[in-house]
Amino acid sequence: MKNIQMVDLKSQYQKIKPAVDKAISEVLESAQFINGPEVKSFQTEMEAYLAVKHVIPCANGTDALQIALMALGLQPGDEVITTSFTFIATTEVIALLGLKPIFVDVDLDTFCIDATKIEAAVTDKTKAIVPVHLYGQAANMEEILLVAKKHNLVVVEDNAQAIGSNYHCVDGDQKTGTLGDIGCTSFFPSKNLGCYGDGGAIFTNNDELAAKMRMIVNHGQSKRYYHDLVGVNSRLDSIQAAVLRIKLRELDNYIAARRKVADYYDSFFAPFDGIKTPMRGTQSSHVFHQYTLTLEGIDRDALNQYLAEKGIPSMIYYPVPAHKQKMFSSFGSAETILPITDWLGERVLSLPIHTEMDEEQLSHICNGIAEFMKVNA
Repeated sequence: MKNIQMVDLKSQYQKIKPAVDKAISEVLESAQFINGPEVKSFQTEMEAYLAVKHVIPCANGTDALQIALMALGLQPGDEVITTSFTFIATTEVIALLGLKPIFVDVDLDTFCIDATKIEAAVTDKTKAIVPVHLYGQAANMEEILLVAKKHNLVVVEDNAQAIGSNYHCVDGDQKTGTLGDIGCTSFFPSKNLGCYGDGGAIFTNNDELAAKMRMIVNHGQSKRYYHDLVGVNSRLDSIQAAVLRIKLRELDNYIAARRKVADYYDSFFAPFDGIKTPMRGTQSSHVFHQYTLTLEGIDRDALNQYLAEKGIPSMIYYPVPAHKQKMFSSFGSAETILPITDWLGERVLSLPIHTEMDEEQLSHICNGIAEFMKVNA
């Protein structure tokens, strides 16, 4: 049996190696390393895949979030409603821009921001909502958009973990990341659509916001050496774009492979008391960036250690939610009461899931957990 990894990027690369090597070689031969034709081609292909008017490539997912918020013209002290149960980048950029994160609890089943609790957090200082589509599951965007419309708020979707997910709207499916005013994603290597370094992108159907964000990513320039806005230097390089073009063509196959792994886990763990498998809602399609169990009456940390001793990796996403991080102490966030977020932080455990897993590996993982349950019954 091959060593089990949370993400097996090497084996994935071997399957697309000829195409990737050729594409990278062509970029090297062209010597157009920054804003070369591969970047433009990837942008166009991504727009077609998402059915969105504008894709703005950038250097990474954190930059994507920061640039999106910069484009909104928010002022220091303005409030942004978001979730605490997320990777720190979502909330970090809010504080970085002098804005105030307002944390709302999450839904127990989806792990995403609880749309029914957002309106109670709105004040006259609230300017935006940043929902996170966590683990590959979409937040309740229909309800979020209704609240946003009622209070004239902008919605910026953090879609770093759910690229390729379909949200089932009344008028037909729409890709997550394209439902709000702006969507953001990361192409970090472990993502469902990942490059071989850092990369990110921003999506919008708003022409004005797109023009502004294109300027911000390139030092605020509308044309060379004419800087109309305070911007940043955030570019997706040509080699990463070349890799992403190849992997974008495989994305739906990658998602199908992840769902097959999830199906195996779902079936195996169905009889186990105390193990709750991820919900697959009717509102959207789950793309399983992570496969995350919720454990009740089970020592999560002991299981994590037991699996590690058997060569089975598992991860806790996320042990310390944002509102309890020291970096937000000046906002008084530690006083925020988020019972479901805190409860989940003590009970979630993510298992290996990626495109190259085989049944032997899955059996070993599941039997390892079953053995732990038997010993600790």
